[in-house]
Amino acid sequence: MTRQNWLAPLGLLTAAAVWGVIWYPYRLMQEAGLSGSLSSLLTYALAAVPVLALCGRAFLRHRDDRGLLLAVALAAGWTNLAYVLAVIHGEVMRVMLLFYLAPLWTVVFARILLHERVSRFGYAVIGLSLAGAYVMLTPDGGLPLPRSFAEWMGLSSGVAFALANVLTRRLRTVDIGVRSLWVFFGVVAIAAMPAAVEARAVEVVAGLDAVHWLILVGISLGLVLATFSVQHGLAHTPANQAIVILLSELVIAAISSRLLAGEVMGAREWLGGTLIVAASLFSGKIHKQEH
Repeated sequence: MTRQNWLAPLGLLTAAAVWGVIWYPYRLMQEAGLSGSLSSLLTYALAAVPVLALCGRAFLRHRDDRGLLLAVALAAGWTNLAYVLAVIHGEVMRVMLLFYLAPLWTVVFARILLHERVSRFGYAVIGLSLAGAYVMLTPDGGLPLPRSFAEWMGLSSGVAFALANVLTRRLRTVDIGVRSLWVFFGVVAIAAMPAAVEARAVEVVAGLDAVHWLILVGISLGLVLATFSVQHGLAHTPANQAIVILLSELVIAAISSRLLAGEVMGAREWLGGTLIVAASLFSGKIHKQEH
């Protein structure tokens, strides 16, 4: 096996591991009095510093793509802020499974924005995703809707993630570092709005000790590592293989949430989650089958 062959899957696995455990340090910051919005604002601002140092010159290029880059930044900004708010306030696995409905929204956005036809795998993704959501979200019948603020955040995070991914397909010629910077700035801009109206925001940030600042820096480095790892991995790994590796995030999250927060999924969550995972596996074949 060549160096390139094992580096790409390792990059995807690294990104999955980071996202599978990053909820925990964010919860630690919440316990220290730092809201999800403030934590996101600080960690993504810190993450942008090394990327800006490396890619600052390239950031000034791509003037013709700035409108699309801004749209991606705002969509990705909401993706990340909503995800952080969701995992802080909700059950980690339920949030992640709602996020992993993203392939369903990807099919919809690709049809609307890119005029891509839905293949048989696309219909399988739609069917399995809806079935999984129905099973997981309707314990007592009724509409399959999220039951809490955290679940709504997890669902909206997946919708925004799908939109950002579809828009990003038009930006393949833009450097990874430049795209990452726009995403980081997008999170900072989105998170700054709720953070700005928090009554004690400045006081809380000023009162953080060295340990909490180290946690924030650690999160930021993890975000940079995950961003570049997944971009490299996706560029050098077949889509079908990539989605299988990325789904390891759910396994890592299940283990970490059980050990660190004592959270356990019930039978309904397992069944709904299985259907959603199956939809994600089919999603790797959608675009390969379309012509």
